[in-house]
Order: sequence, then structure tokens, then C-alpha cells
Amino acid sequence: MTYEKVLYSLNDDGVARISMNDPATRNAGSAQMGEELVDAFNRAAFESRAVLFTGEGKGFNSGANLADAEAVLDDPMRDVGHLLDRYYNPIITRMKAMEQPIVTAVRGAAAGVGCGLAMAGDMIVCGEGGFFLQAFRHVGLVPDGGSSWLLTRAVGRVRAMEMMLLGERLYGAQALEWGLVNRVVPDDEVESAGLALATQLAKGPRSLGMIKRIAWAAADCSLEQALQNERAGQLAASRTEDFVEGVTAFAGKRQPEFKGN
Repeated sequence: MTYEKVLYSLNDDGVARISMNDPATRNAGSAQMGEELVDAFNRAAFESRAVLFTGEGKGFNSGANLADAEAVLDDPMRDVGHLLDRYYNPIITRMKAMEQPIVTAVRGAAAGVGCGLAMAGDMIVCGEGGFFLQAFRHVGLVPDGGSSWLLTRAVGRVRAMEMMLLGERLYGAQALEWGLVNRVVPDDEVESAGLALATQLAKGPRSLGMIKRIAWAAADCSLEQALQNERAGQLAASRTEDFVEGVTAFAGKRQPEFKGN
């Protein structure tokens, strides 16, 4: 696929950089961007060891492009959520399911569906001026992009309800305090900090993908099921080449060189 609304690259460390590329709209979601993101994440799942997901220009993603919604206002059977079924929900589920750890790097607005895309990362780096915004209530809509699930599990029901009902901006420092992000850095360091973190993950053992899987599952399962998931994961991890390398390096008092095998 030829990309226009998305930039894609793979570096020598195995980090796939996926960037939303419509800075004129602060990377507002569209059908074309959604289609290209689906393809880009499928590609990264095949050829990368970690993913850096970000946006070009001054914003991460400003939400759905409301210019598209204006065209259907006179239709009583209108459905502005059709892009969710075809593109954005599959992107969120792909991000969760793929083995590679994903770092989302948020500069500027992560609003509307963009808020969900940002929160779907396994680790989140945010600029000091970056913010998360559940903008839906301002246009008479409800949260999407997985926000009702992701936000509630990240910051708790009470804080999530506040964000969704009031539609106020949650800036980097407060997002860190609430447990929504992992790192807050100056705005001009978001990309480099996100890449450094993704590179660190790309150099990790194959078991990182297993850790990701059981951690996501733990958010929505019983303790008993979590114990079973951990047991199955430990069996699989102990049979990898990276486990052998890790133990050998530990015994030899050196840094391991993981290959992702």
C-alpha cells in the first residue's frame, strides 16, 4: 500500500515508526488514515520488534474529522460511527493483540478517538504540553476508540467519569499523577524519548510479547485465570532461545544479547 496519511519506517533496531500524517488537521481521523493505519500495524506485526506510534506536527490526533459529519446532518438515519467498525476498532484490537510492545508518543492533542489510540499503547510518553481530551460530550456524542474501557482501567471509574462527562483537558503532568502515562518530557523531546523507550523494548527478549499478552488479559479476568495465563506463558518463555541467552549471560556476569527468538 502507498501511504499518504501515514508515515512508516523500520530502523536497524527493529523499531517500526508509525506516524499519523495530516498535520493541517492535527491528524484528525479519516477513512483514508484508518485504512493506512490498519495496513501499517499489520505490517509492523510481521516485521518489527517494537513500535513507536506518534503524529506529525503539533498534535497526536485531534479526533474524528467533523467536516465529514457535517455532510450527513440532514440524514435522520445517519451513523457517524461507521468508521469505527471498519478501521479504528480493528486498529485498537490489533494494537492490543500484536506481540510487539507499542510506545505511543503524545505531543499536543490526543482527543476523541485519538485519545483511545494513545491509550492503546503499552507504554505512553507524553509532552508537558500534550493532553488527553474526551471531547465527545462537546458535540453530543459518546466515547469511542475504546476510551470507556481503557480510561476506566487506567485511572479508575471516578476520574474516567469526570473526563468523559466534563470533557476537560488532562495535561501531561496530571496524566502522570493519575497513572495514565509512563513518562512526561519536554514537548521537543517526545519523539526522542519515545524512540529510546521503543528501542529498549526492541532489544528485549521474546518473552516481552508474552508479558504484554498476560498483562492485557489480567485487566479483564479473574485471579485464577491470570494464574493460568502466567503458567502457560512461563512454559512458552522458558523454551525460547532468549531464555537460554538470559540465564547464560547472568551466569557469565554480562549483559544479554537478545534476538527475539
